[in-house]
Amino acid sequence: MRQCCIQRQTRALLRAGLSMIMTAGIFAPVALAGQSTLVDSASRAIPITPWGDPDLQGIWTHGTITPLERPAEYAGRELLTAEEVAALNHASDTRAEQREGLTAEQDVALAYNQFWWDRGISIGRTSLIVDPLDGRLPARLPDAERLAASPETERIRAIRRGRLPASGPEDMDLGDRCLVYRPVPITSSGYNNNVQIAQSPGYVAILQEQIHEVRVIPLDDRPALGPAVGQWLGVSRGHWEDDTLVVETTNFRDDAVYLGSSTNRHVVERLTRMSDGTIRYEFTVSDPTVWTAAWTGMVPWRQADGPIYEYACHEGNHGMVGILTGSRAEDGTTSHR
Repeated sequence: MRQCCIQRQTRALLRAGLSMIMTAGIFAPVALAGQSTLVDSASRAIPITPWGDPDLQGIWTHGTITPLERPAEYAGRELLTAEEVAALNHASDTRAEQREGLTAEQDVALAYNQFWWDRGISIGRTSLIVDPLDGRLPARLPDAERLAASPETERIRAIRRGRLPASGPEDMDLGDRCLVYRPVPITSSGYNNNVQIAQSPGYVAILQEQIHEVRVIPLDDRPALGPAVGQWLGVSRGHWEDDTLVVETTNFRDDAVYLGSSTNRHVVERLTRMSDGTIRYEFTVSDPTVWTAAWTGMVPWRQADGPIYEYACHEGNHGMVGILTGSRAEDGTTSHR
């Protein structure tokens, strides 16, 4: 059964575009027969790879309805009661069927019935942010505040909410353009909240189900790339600190923003395999041109059954064609760029 699991994971990685990497020998299939366990100072028994690294491999779900920031109603509270968690999970599980009293915009945002949603569950906290202690993002710097309130930012926000016609695809976010749906750090949404991790000596790869990006993270001492090189998901370098994988990511494209961040965004992710079969995923975000301080969030990743199937976004991106055609009809023109 374990070998079957490995075969399913390998097939999924091949479908996701890792075949060239694996053929080149960077990722060789790892037989679980050689797997052992590592017991740390807190007596946590965790699996390790044949070459001695903590084993993070497998399919994991990070779906959660816990918000990034703490809502005002929970001010001063870090944790929820069991009853509150149950009520929140129930409300999420039935949300799409409770349409009475919704505005037209809220109704459209639900998109379809409950069957298609898979938001995940509450992690029992009032926010994913654990630092600052108030569970809120730090204050933004004055220049960042002015940019967030600028006419151009307001125009883009209105377009992406369907209130104004789009001039071109560049007005839409990266998800609508089928380029990138989940930024760095990895965040949860309404569905497809799965990742698959593969390891080999010197490398870790993280496949994101939506929109099937693969981050190949080297674990050696190679130098960082120069500032002129920007990528949708940045440039990542990793290393081990005891049994925690630490990944530092910089070099983001200027249009690959996260919560209003700039190209100066610096993200440190920490992945720790826990003995209960989860991964503790912790992330610290800093941007000295946007926020007054760095901030940290945490969410547990739960082991999930596979395989992960290819996420194809909308083939040929017909959705974007429809959006721009509708925009041209709305503004009275006949072509789009």
